[in-house]
Amino acid sequence: MDVRAKVRFLPISAQKLRLVCDQVRGMDADQALIVLKYMPHKGARFLYKLIESAIHNAEMNYEMNRTDLYITQVHADEGPSMKRVKAGARGRYKPRTKRTAHLTVVLAEHEEDLIYGS
Repeated sequence: MDVRAKVRFLPISAQKLRLVCDQVRGMDADQALIVLKYMPHKGARFLYKLIESAIHNAEMNYEMNRTDLYITQVHADEGPSMKRVKAGARGRYKPRTKRTAHLTVVLAEHEEDLIYGS
């Protein structure tokens, strides 16, 4: 069974979030939290909170074991961009684009291999 967690309209560009997502894809959930805790990137804080939320959802709603969870998918998609302007020299203006992102995490449990004795 997969557990999904999603957060939308984060005030960061998707390109910056993808750099952080690539670091933790495929890791155990607890190990990913440790790595993200010490990352200096702004996106690491957003991803840390989302993975933590997904772990708690798995424990409370589906009664999964925290130590068996790992990250199967994590991706950052582009959200809407806010168009703003800033005053420039000689009466002109400079356009600014404030980008947003949508972040999705999917967790799953490790499959336990059964060893049959003879």
